[in-house]
Amino acid sequence: MKDFNVIKKVVLSLTVLGLVFTSCSDDNEAAEPENEVQDVLEVQRSAEIDQIDNILGDLIVDAYEEQELDVADRGTYTRDIPDCVTITIVAQQGYRQVTLDFGTDGCMVRGHLIKGQIVFDYTRDLDAQQIAINYNLIDFYFDNKNIIASRSILKELSNGNGNPQFTHDLSITVIWPNDAQASREGTRIREWIEGYGSGIFSDNVFEITGNWTATFVNGNTHTYEVIVPLRREVICYYFVSGSFNVQRTNFGGLFDYGEGNCDNQATFTFNNGTEIPITLN
Repeated sequence: MKDFNVIKKVVLSLTVLGLVFTSCSDDNEAAEPENEVQDVLEVQRSAEIDQIDNILGDLIVDAYEEQELDVADRGTYTRDIPDCVTITIVAQQGYRQVTLDFGTDGCMVRGHLIKGQIVFDYTRDLDAQQIAINYNLIDFYFDNKNIIASRSILKELSNGNGNPQFTHDLSITVIWPNDAQASREGTRIREWIEGYGSGIFSDNVFEITGNWTATFVNGNTHTYEVIVPLRREVICYYFVSGSFNVQRTNFGGLFDYGEGNCDNQATFTFNNGTEIPITLN
């Protein structure tokens, strides 16, 4: 009878232990898809910041280039900034301050509703091969996302390839309407590879390289490094090609914009080889 009780206790213990392992296994299986959804959501939000960065950069470069033209050429320059944007200029000897005002009701720019102001200034030096452009965002909203930034752009008149180049400081914070938040720090280099000097901003093409870090409100931090230069054709809302590497603890992969089509489709391939489609907003 004693032996039977011992056997009974052993069987009961193994049963309980089996239930514990089964429960842990089920929890892990449930957690993995949940974590993957969070990871993909963060990558997608980072792509939204890319979109904001692109359009901010386009607007500033466009407005800056127009100001640098001679008065006669300025009248023939075909800019890409819509007429609903009010542009105010304060000009002094060798100095310009430019305000792009999208109004409190907003202005549609390339399919996005933008509100608030971009204010930038720069000092012109005809002998300099570099020009520093500093800008601030004032009560600025991009499709109801609040954008906070006070940043700088360094323009090189000619890089090693003989092209104009803009080095962007990527200090920016984005707050979504649901209070999700992400901040980005790093450097993005925008090389002007086509269309420079044509007098038409919409035919311009840029290649973008660089690396940066994104920190989300939940404490997750992602690092990004461009692997294949991101091709930015101003006539397209999205990058048309290029890829960058994404890494954080226990998670990583490659974000790829494709091979040249102007669309809102991209892919993300996890380090384990799993590939998922990404639709850009």
